[in-house]
Amino acid sequence: MQLSRVVDRLDEELRTADYADLDASANGLQVGPDEADIEHVAFAVDGVRETFETAIAADADLLVVHHGLSWGGIDRITGQTYDRLAPLLEGDLALYVSHLPLDGHQELGNAAGVADVLELEDRTPFGELGPEYIGQRGAATDPYSPDELRERLEAALDTGGRPVPVLDFGPDAIEDVAIVTGSGTDWLDEAVAADADALVTGEGKGKVYHEAKEAGIHVFLAGHYATETFGVRSLQEIVEEWGLETTYLDVPTGL
Repeated sequence: MQLSRVVDRLDEELRTADYADLDASANGLQVGPDEADIEHVAFAVDGVRETFETAIAADADLLVVHHGLSWGGIDRITGQTYDRLAPLLEGDLALYVSHLPLDGHQELGNAAGVADVLELEDRTPFGELGPEYIGQRGAATDPYSPDELRERLEAALDTGGRPVPVLDFGPDAIEDVAIVTGSGTDWLDEAVAADADALVTGEGKGKVYHEAKEAGIHVFLAGHYATETFGVRSLQEIVEEWGLETTYLDVPTGL
C-alpha cells in the first residue's frame, strides 16, 4: 500500500485536521517521502531513537507513534535532534504521529482503552479542548472502592511493576469516573464540575494534591506511558485489517 494512502486513511479515521489548531504536536506524517511502498508498519507510544532503531531492525517501513518529534516546529537539526532523526533517514523509515486525536478518539483512543479496562458504561466525551475532547467519562457497572479501582488499573496497565498512586479524597463508592490520559490533571476542575467521583490520568502536578483534597475527589496517577498504550494498539489492529504486516514495540518508561 502506498504511504500516502496509509496516511490519508489514518488521518480520516483520527480526524487529524480537526485538531490542527489545538495541538502543539505536528500530527500526521512527520517524516517520510511523498510516496513509498508500505508493507510493514510498527507501532509505539514514543518516537525516540530506541523505537526508531528497533522498528528498522524489524524491517518496518513506517512507524506510528503517539508522541512524535515536532512540538511546535524544529529550528535546527543538530545535537540530540540530529541524533534522534538520523536513524529515520538512514533506515528509510517513515514516521506518522497522532497525539491529541488519538487521545480523544471515543472508540480507538487512549481514554477509551482505560474505560474498557474499567468496564465503564454510558460513556460520554470528557476533557474539553476548544471544540474537541481528549478524554472520556463513564459509569461503573458496580461501584468501585478506591482500592478496587487501583487494583484493576495495576492489573491491566503496564506500570513497570510500580503501584498506582492515589489521592484518596473522594467517596467510598466510586460510580462516576472521568479519564484524561497522560498529563491530565488540568481537567480536574471539569471532573469536579461534572460530579465525577474520580479522575484517572497518567501523571500529576504538585498543586493537584490540595485541589483534589479540597474538592473531595479521587485522583489515580496510573502512569503517562501506561495510560497511553491503548491508542497505538488499536491502530495496529486496524492496519492489520488493511492487510499490512504490523509489529508493536513496547518500550515502557515506568513514568
